[in-house]
Amino acid sequence: MNGEAMTPQRTESTEHPQAPKSGPKGGRPRDPAVDEAIILATRRRLVTSGYSQMALGDIAADAGVTRPTLYRRWPGKLELVIDALDYGFRAQTAATPPFPLEDLTPREALTEAIRRVDPCYYNPDAIVLQGGFISEAERVPELLAHVVERAVEPRVSQVEHVLHHLIERGAVQPGIDTRTIATMVFGAYFGAFLRGDDAVTRSGLAEKLTATLWPGLATDAHPAAKR
Repeated sequence: MNGEAMTPQRTESTEHPQAPKSGPKGGRPRDPAVDEAIILATRRRLVTSGYSQMALGDIAADAGVTRPTLYRRWPGKLELVIDALDYGFRAQTAATPPFPLEDLTPREALTEAIRRVDPCYYNPDAIVLQGGFISEAERVPELLAHVVERAVEPRVSQVEHVLHHLIERGAVQPGIDTRTIATMVFGAYFGAFLRGDDAVTRSGLAEKLTATLWPGLATDAHPAAKR
């Protein structure tokens, strides 16, 4: 990747990581194609129906399997949804290239970190999904906790890591509140979504956020800091 026109968004339809091997062991060998069909049907139902409204019978029908087939693999809805989320997290990890920190100018590095903190950087439905998990936080706190641990915190922490690295390089002022900046740029994507910005508009948010923040972050000492 070169410059600030970095990684394009990806869609999960092009990625097929191995489906999880949940459920009871022993007996007849599991068919990975059946597992994946159930997982993909679950992911679609999460978007269209939400966790509370989705029913295991509907998921089985969508996947073209019987309910006993589903229950032999997952004991309940929560376990199935956790595995469906992990399926997506594995696909995202496999599809995301390493962060080219040393190859970028300081400003480009911040822009790329902000781009990658976008919940929809990989999955275009992620904001809708995360909003649904927030609404379920009182009833099923395990869901939101899992998403925060696997999807949110790694991205937000990466913004902080990049900022600390740029401080060490002398490109960003020491003493800045890296946690607040990282949280702010993450939240900006939700704010833009709620204010009606479509996916194309939100795809340019990283450059706009960097243009707004960079003058207050950059030092004058580093030769490339103002670039």
